[in-house]
Amino acid sequence: MIQLDYVEYDPFLELGIDRGASAGEIKRAYRKLSLVYHPDRETGDPKKFMRIAKAYAALTDEESRKNWEEFGNPDGPEATKFGIALPKWIVERENSMWVLAVYGLVFMIILPVVVGVWWYRSIKFSGDKVLLDTTRLYYHFINKTPNMILKRAAMILGASCEFDRMHNAEIIERPTDNEELPLLIKQLQNVQEKNRERPLCFAYSVKARALMLAHFQRIPLNPDTLELDQKYLLKKCPYLINDMVNICASLVAMAMSGRVSQVPRLESMENMMKLSQMVIQALDEKSSPLLQLPHISPDMLRHFMTRKRDIRHIKDFISMKDEDRRAMLRGLTDGEYLDVMTVCAHLPHVEMKVKTEVLGEEDATITAGALVTVTVTLTRKDMGEMFEKQFLPVLEGESAEIRELEGDHKEDQDEKDNDHEEEEEKQGDQIVHTENKAKSWEKNKKAKKKGGGGGGGKAKKKVKQVYQWKAAAQAKAESLGHGAGSAGDKASKSPKREKKDKEEEDDEAEAEEGSDDENNASEEDDVTEEADKSKPKKSDHDEDDDDDDEWDSYKMESKKENSLDTKLKESHLVHCPYFSGEKQEAWWVYVADRKRHLLVTAPVHICSLKTEEEVELKFSAPSKPGHFQYTVVLRSDSYYADFDQSQNIKLDVKEAKVIEDHPQWDISDDEDKDKENEDETEDDSDYSSENDESD
Repeated sequence: MIQLDYVEYDPFLELGIDRGASAGEIKRAYRKLSLVYHPDRETGDPKKFMRIAKAYAALTDEESRKNWEEFGNPDGPEATKFGIALPKWIVERENSMWVLAVYGLVFMIILPVVVGVWWYRSIKFSGDKVLLDTTRLYYHFINKTPNMILKRAAMILGASCEFDRMHNAEIIERPTDNEELPLLIKQLQNVQEKNRERPLCFAYSVKARALMLAHFQRIPLNPDTLELDQKYLLKKCPYLINDMVNICASLVAMAMSGRVSQVPRLESMENMMKLSQMVIQALDEKSSPLLQLPHISPDMLRHFMTRKRDIRHIKDFISMKDEDRRAMLRGLTDGEYLDVMTVCAHLPHVEMKVKTEVLGEEDATITAGALVTVTVTLTRKDMGEMFEKQFLPVLEGESAEIRELEGDHKEDQDEKDNDHEEEEEKQGDQIVHTENKAKSWEKNKKAKKKGGGGGGGKAKKKVKQVYQWKAAAQAKAESLGHGAGSAGDKASKSPKREKKDKEEEDDEAEAEEGSDDENNASEEDDVTEEADKSKPKKSDHDEDDDDDDEWDSYKMESKKENSLDTKLKESHLVHCPYFSGEKQEAWWVYVADRKRHLLVTAPVHICSLKTEEEVELKFSAPSKPGHFQYTVVLRSDSYYADFDQSQNIKLDVKEAKVIEDHPQWDISDDEDKDKENEDETEDDSDYSSENDESD
């Protein structure tokens, strides 16, 4: 409870007079009270006398009266005081021991326990939301098995401590597991439930492994028991697999520095990445990538590989003619076929450009031991943007209703354009206002014309999709500028624009002629030492500018290195109907040495690739000169097999130059003499020679 400690000041009440008292009555009341409460009197009260004096001043002095009328106090404004009213039983003396005991219980027992529990729970996890015991488990098994096959990686993933009741209280152990799990294990293959290696033989590990294999084979489970456990397991897997990849990369770095005896092979890490793809798409090790598409079952794959056609990948499927593709999927309805093509249209198509250089060096050659920087530029597009010819016939010719609605849409658009032209001619400057008015009544006109049918809503959705792909195709055709479209664009240019383009072409031609003349003149001139000496040297101002440019480039490099960490982990949604929850696209980029089966750079996990992303990978060039070949690898953590790509880079490593002399090491003869003179002057002291004094 908060109590306001403030009382209004009343000078009339202090002097004991009425508000209508005259000046004489005020003086008499003040004198009478002063004789009683003056501090020099025996009955004096300093505080009471001060209040009486303030009251007299407030009623007789103009400034004090003004302060009292404005602020309620003759001395002017004062700070408002607030107090907290405590319950009476807290401040009573007989309850003091109980109050002290409660304070001690709260601040000395309960608060330390709460902080300790929070701290104990927080230190159990790493920065990647993975238990530290799980990280130690991964270190042990990856170091123990440098050449890890895919099945072994799945077993280690199932043995994670996140699936153990002793480490994670969210795990539910049901009595029905004793009945359902043995039946599931019999249905599956290669569960290896009799493995005696700890903790791979524990009950929680066998259960997690069985649920994972059932997910890979898309086996339906009991929705009230095992399916709930499977969904929880799948949510944890992406974090755990990413931690396995990072640990594998750190063990490679430790092996290069001599801290670990065995180096994990490149195939071990790539099997872990493939395991992530299998978890997201619910596919087995030998499954076809085409099973990522909706309504495609394993029984339908026999139509993809016949004598006439060999369709093994999604890109092969998309590049087919629409008639052949529809005939191959004749078992699907029109709606299911449209679903397949819609998913294909939104699948990622990533273009990877690789650039190799040595930063900070004037000479572009790569020498032995130099720091090589590989800049990887990733550009993501939808498959629909790359294969419009394959998608447009499907989406435009789906049904007669769509074509009718498309014609209605064109007619409405023409009417709308005509109405706009008429309004512009009538009102002139008020174009924006008339356009808004036209839009408001044109919507009602469209509704009356089309009329409401039962399937009108569905047709609307399809029309929206058709126009999206049509607009995309037209946009790309305009950007390419090939064929009749580009010729039409040139013909439609205004005369001013053509004149301007012609002038720019003439300027470029003159500039090229001038550069050719300069090159010819430079070839005819003889290059001599005197000409080199006559060249102007860089001034101090130019050197400062060069230093500023180097510093700016260094800051840009540091920003690029930290840009991936600061960006939001948001890209595109993955089509994964068998995965529990939504999943954002993510990619691994790294440099590998295929010949030595070795990882060269730590994988960079890119989680923010929406349109374009740039990554820098750095590694040391070989210590010996020669020709070396490396591979830049891009792997998806969500889509299976078809979307991984690699690009080879070749390095011509030269022998490192031996620097014999350096400008900082050159000391001229004059500097040597000056230094000797300084040493001699230091030796000459007034207090060092006794023989001179005796002389």
